Amino acid sequence: MVTQSAAGRMPWWARAVVGVVVLGLLFFLLGRADLLPGLPNPFAEKDKDRSGPVLLKSIQNMSRYEGASGNFEVVVDLEKDAKFLPSSVRGKRTLYVGAGSVNAYVDFGSIGSDAVTVSDDRKTASIRLPHAGLERTSLDPKHSYVVSQQRGFFDRIGDFFGNNPGNTQQLNELAAQKIQDAAKTTELGARAETNTKSMLQRLLTSLGYTTVSVTFGTPPKATPSPSTSGSPSSSPSSSASPSAKAS
Repeated sequence: MVTQSAAGRMPWWARAVVGVVVLGLLFFLLGRADLLPGLPNPFAEKDKDRSGPVLLKSIQNMSRYEGASGNFEVVVDLEKDAKFLPSSVRGKRTLYVGAGSVNAYVDFGSIGSDAVTVSDDRKTASIRLPHAGLERTSLDPKHSYVVSQQRGFFDRIGDFFGNNPGNTQQLNELAAQKIQDAAKTTELGARAETNTKSMLQRLLTSLGYTTVSVTFGTPPKATPSPSTSGSPSSSPSSSASPSAKAS
């Protein structure tokens, strides 16, 4: 009897609001359960791309030959703790999988005019190139993702009211640096030099050269003659030896 009297005293507009809410919840549950396939979900999200046009900032001329590329993957375990608070109150630990690639190249733009020598009959060529270098890590956003994240109470509240782009940027920087360090310990540089050597040998052979020598490294510097404590004219050792002149 109490329920009936309370319902009888409920205003008409309140009953209308309750009916609309119940109807909305019913449609939402039926849509989530796919019980009404012909009815579109009114709560479905829709992406709208409002990005501006892409601006070209600069163009650089490249004189590199990329001879090898390595694909890497690293798991970054980043933990942030407060000094005097437990991790359940303030702290965050994130497991992040970073995937990226590093290219190895040989720079042709830094070689001098004396790096290439050709015989008089144009049958023999000798080329000296610098050692291969590594480009910066290029992260793949499609294959980089957060595996798990443990957050304290205050961190959950902060993430609820706003995002934290700084944490994502730090994860990307850590993953890129770890991949870059790992690439230095691999054979990427040696593979790039081998492929560059093969490319130049095939190219020059097709132009009519029969012997093509490709080496890597800085040219040897001339070794100065050893100096003496006395004046150059007071000792026979001050005169340059034939081997010193040849070097």
